[in-house]
Amino acid sequence: MSTITPARWRHRAGTLVLAAGVVVALAGCAANANADPGAGSTDGAVTIGAASNGAATETKVTVDEDTALHDALPADVKSSGTLTIGIGALPSGFPPLAFTGDDQKTLTGSEPDLGRLVAAKLGLRADVQNATWDNLFVGIDGGKVDAGFSNITVTEQRKEKYDFASYRQDNLALQVPATSGLTFDGDPSVLAGKTIAVSSGTNQEKILLEWKADLAKRGDTIDVKYYPDGNAVKLALDSGKIDGYFGPNPTIAYANKQSAGSAHPTKTAGTYSGAGSSLQGLIAATTKKGSGLAKPIAGAIDDLIADGTYAKWLRAYNLSNEAVQHSEVNPEGLPLDNS
Repeated sequence: MSTITPARWRHRAGTLVLAAGVVVALAGCAANANADPGAGSTDGAVTIGAASNGAATETKVTVDEDTALHDALPADVKSSGTLTIGIGALPSGFPPLAFTGDDQKTLTGSEPDLGRLVAAKLGLRADVQNATWDNLFVGIDGGKVDAGFSNITVTEQRKEKYDFASYRQDNLALQVPATSGLTFDGDPSVLAGKTIAVSSGTNQEKILLEWKADLAKRGDTIDVKYYPDGNAVKLALDSGKIDGYFGPNPTIAYANKQSAGSAHPTKTAGTYSGAGSSLQGLIAATTKKGSGLAKPIAGAIDDLIADGTYAKWLRAYNLSNEAVQHSEVNPEGLPLDNS
């Protein structure tokens, strides 16, 4: 998540180019939305998917504080009683990960919701602040933000400046019509003879073109197609002009949910690590290096995994295929030559 590419939100979530194959209509994605209306809650009650305009199944949970983790917090955070959570979703948001809800004020999405769950587990009030992607990191650097929950991929370059607590796999997905029999388990040979759309200049394009080159050596090919936007991709899928679309997994999960019940529903045929074949990419909570927050946050995530809340959170956003078994502090990240 360091080389900026135009349509791969794994690299720059705040400038997502939607290529999910649907028109995204969101109410109230206000450019100046920065406060969390639910920030005052201290009773452990969290509503997952509040005001999400159909991006999630609204799920209410109660999170029990882990007093040992609370006691392990840095003194300044513990005394403040607040975990300031940074989101880099301005100006327009990126569903289903982070966007202004249909009540015109709630910052909803999987990323701020996990931040709220972690805060509750740590016995802290959640204060979710929205910013541009660049200003999110400025906030972490300056101490105004305790932790970024904003689809941030762990990279070796970033580890020089930040500490991480992983919480989700960073995956790409192959989107196909719901009637398709195509399944994809990471073996590109199943794509031989298929027509696959991808967004130009993205990480997924790089991977797809590598597969095409490898298949060409044995006399097979992938017909790669490019379309100007998600609407065009969806029309191509609906009409049978393409067999699938290769893009970011959460965006495709959202598109599949939005298409359910329509004349042309879609599904995910399989996923693939955004870091390529040699490494499973990871999304992580991001803290200032040496702040002492990464370990308690990882502990909170592990607690949420153990008590089943984590699975409810993923399921609400149709992201169960990005689950991790436990949170890792500063796991291996994308190497410097792929950052």
